[in-house]
Amino acid sequence: MDAEEFRRIGHQLIDWIADYRAHIATYPVMTPTAPGAIRGQLPPTPPTRPEPFEQIFQDMEQIIVPGLVHWQHPRFYGYFPANAALSSVLGDYLSSGLGVLGLAWQSSPALTELEEVAADWMRQMVGLSEAWSGVIEDTASVSTLIALLCARERTTDYSSVRGGLQAEAQPLVVYTSIQSHSSVEKAALLAGFGRDNVHAIATDATYAMDADVLRQTIAADRARGQVPCAIVATTGTTASTALDPLAALADIARAQGLWLHVDAAMAGSAMIVPEYRWMWQGIEGADSLVLNPHKWLGANFDCSLFYVRDPAHLVRVMNTNPSYLQSAVDSQVKNLRDWGIPLGRRFRALKLWCLIRQEGVEGLQQRIRRDIENAQWLAAQVQAAPDWKILAPVPLQTICLRHEPPGLAGDALDAHTLAWVNRINQSGMAYLTPAILDGRWLVRVSIGSLSTEREHVAELWQAMQNTVVGGE
Repeated sequence: MDAEEFRRIGHQLIDWIADYRAHIATYPVMTPTAPGAIRGQLPPTPPTRPEPFEQIFQDMEQIIVPGLVHWQHPRFYGYFPANAALSSVLGDYLSSGLGVLGLAWQSSPALTELEEVAADWMRQMVGLSEAWSGVIEDTASVSTLIALLCARERTTDYSSVRGGLQAEAQPLVVYTSIQSHSSVEKAALLAGFGRDNVHAIATDATYAMDADVLRQTIAADRARGQVPCAIVATTGTTASTALDPLAALADIARAQGLWLHVDAAMAGSAMIVPEYRWMWQGIEGADSLVLNPHKWLGANFDCSLFYVRDPAHLVRVMNTNPSYLQSAVDSQVKNLRDWGIPLGRRFRALKLWCLIRQEGVEGLQQRIRRDIENAQWLAAQVQAAPDWKILAPVPLQTICLRHEPPGLAGDALDAHTLAWVNRINQSGMAYLTPAILDGRWLVRVSIGSLSTEREHVAELWQAMQNTVVGGE
């Protein structure tokens, strides 16, 4: 493909994306597709000769798009918001078009320095002090892994340069809530702690980590000869957006000499609004934290911000310095290869930079406020309706609810819940994800798509009421 063909097809591609976004509300949010149906429409072997891009467009429209869940749809309420603002899409397009790679500062100076600026802009936007330094990773899962590697090395005085964890006399323990994301356990396993040494702490009535139980568990572990190492707290748990008590956990971490990592992957975006920062009161007592602008804020996936208070420790843990990457300015610059696991990185800062500049802080704040107000409106409707219940506090934009008709309980109630949410999803009208809380199924309504307005939330509420009645 030469430059002129790229220009012609590129215009078509931009037009196609613009039309898709403009008319996305006309698509079913989730198109029912049987396993293997997409693959069955694609050739089992690669083409031996070039194919025109027009044919690729045609297959995209006829095969790929019908097999998608449309995450940017105004009636997408599943999982979590995963917004891709068009300004950010253009930033990602620029990154791909430039095709530059960050290995060291000298390999693309602007890549490194724009990432420093974008990370610091976000630090200011969410109200963090200048004590924090940030870098863009791909996902919160990787950021949590890096945090636990840092915790491990601090606790063991850098065991990785000796015999590693297997040479330690006593096992190291990681503490997290029973409501924490599955990536926390996965990160602990990858960091070598072992599943037996990941201790899940009970929660209180709001599904937040119980600080007293944590304190007692740490004491009991020390008495058994184990070595407490790290606490992973959550601001906005996946199931119910519960808020762990960061100030109390920071006090425990400080007194016990433990690393405190805070997972604010989705909820961290809300901290750009000053009146919501009470949700992570005590954050300055943490050692590391992660928030994902590629969720609620609107940066195109993948864009996860990882912040630490001791960058020198992070660099010591992650440092690699082969001769072919060394330069005369290394002492004056930040080499981002030493801030994470991969050697190379894409120009991810462009999409965050474009988003912040094009929408402005006030525009982003307005959208966060809108979504939380819509969640409060829906919660009020549910609370006022017979046989409907709100099952967890609603501090952010996710509502945990259940329809509980008289006479239904236990497994029968679970079956009812899963049946009506499946009917909604299969209809294509909206997309919702169920979850288990207190041992029973409920339905999560996660509001936050860029195009979701009050009218769409009202349509969902009407559809839920109609569905439970029609299915009985």
